[in-house]
Amino acid sequence: MSLSYVRELDEYPTGARRMKILTMAVLAILIGSYEAQIAPVVPLLLKDLHMSLATYGAVSGVAAVSGALASAVGGRLTDQVGRVRLLVPLMMLTAVCCFVMTLVHSPRDLLIARILLAFVDGVAMASTAPLVRDFSPRVGRAQAFGFWTWGPVGANFLAAAVAGWTLPIFHESWRSQFVIMGCFSLVISIVIALNIADLSPELRARIQLTERRAARVVDLIRPARVSALFARRTIWAHVVGISLWLVLYITLSLFGQTMLVGALGISAAEASTIMAVFWSLNLITVIAAGRVSDRTGLRKPFALGGTVAAVVITAYLAYCLGQENVSTGTLMITGALLGGSLGVAYAPWMANYSEDAEDVDPRLQGTAWGLFGFLTKAIAVIGLLVIPQVVEATSWQVWLIVSLVCLVLFAPAVFLFQGPWRRERTGSVGRAAPVAMAEAE
Repeated sequence: MSLSYVRELDEYPTGARRMKILTMAVLAILIGSYEAQIAPVVPLLLKDLHMSLATYGAVSGVAAVSGALASAVGGRLTDQVGRVRLLVPLMMLTAVCCFVMTLVHSPRDLLIARILLAFVDGVAMASTAPLVRDFSPRVGRAQAFGFWTWGPVGANFLAAAVAGWTLPIFHESWRSQFVIMGCFSLVISIVIALNIADLSPELRARIQLTERRAARVVDLIRPARVSALFARRTIWAHVVGISLWLVLYITLSLFGQTMLVGALGISAAEASTIMAVFWSLNLITVIAAGRVSDRTGLRKPFALGGTVAAVVITAYLAYCLGQENVSTGTLMITGALLGGSLGVAYAPWMANYSEDAEDVDPRLQGTAWGLFGFLTKAIAVIGLLVIPQVVEATSWQVWLIVSLVCLVLFAPAVFLFQGPWRRERTGSVGRAAPVAMAEAE
């Protein structure tokens, strides 16, 4: 018996209908990322729970481990049971978990609540990237994934804006933010449930080149085998490469302001302004680069070019961290260029990874993106535990150089990715898709 909220499509949607479903997937990652935000209320939380920053860091680290494991589990489940069947009820459950946060009265309570929320949210959000793949043909996939990245970044702005507006109204009560978060998430979950849909297993097993042109590459009688995914050198190149690339990205996400304040002695407000410029240009270039990547049918040149530019700019930033009296203007320009260059590389890489995994077996997209979610959260855990220790023993400049080396090591991996370096007459939609099931035997 099918569930009433699961609408399964037997024909690939086109035009406005496809865009509406794609928008719901992007909205889901925005809300899921928003629910995980706690940074705006951390100072209030520490004071109310009589908790040290070290204890909070340990709690966050354990919760991140829970989220990492959940992403891997959720990725496999979304391939087996379907995207929407998993996403909708778990999104509503995450809203309930937000309300549970208001019952926290001790560090132990916080640990339990954050582990629960991180796990449920991790399993739920594992469906969003596969949904973007399902409803974005290859001809427009990099731009679609560019919009997907707006969720995690946009959640930072949303959480900060809501807290700045409502905390004074609720007398600086941190619990108010989780009530607002839970109500908002519950309403949006209902909106998503009413508008989202899933592709039938037969459609998910196809590679959609354009809205109306597709290629069937697998025999549906044979089960999808995860071993086929990990037997490919290309997939391992993606996995290892992006793990190294994310070291810098996660460093800036977790400690961007702290690094600037600690190394240069600027104010927290100045550091926040610099990082706001970083994220703003990142949001712009991730869409712009995705659009150009789709129009040219090229992925690897953008991933490599953006990374090389980021290496040069990161090297300059590391140099600045060792200087005195660096102007705010210089830091803003440097931060903007760094955010922009990382954005140029990211969306085309996501499309490349999706397509390379798709060429193995289109039915394993959830598994592939679950692995990506696991890696992202695992690097965050390492960041929470390792970065403070390294910086305390050396300096922020040393850690930035470590991040720079990791970024450099991503470049060789790009040469192992599939896809052309130069634009071909047939474009990206003409890219051949191998029959992977025969190789999996």
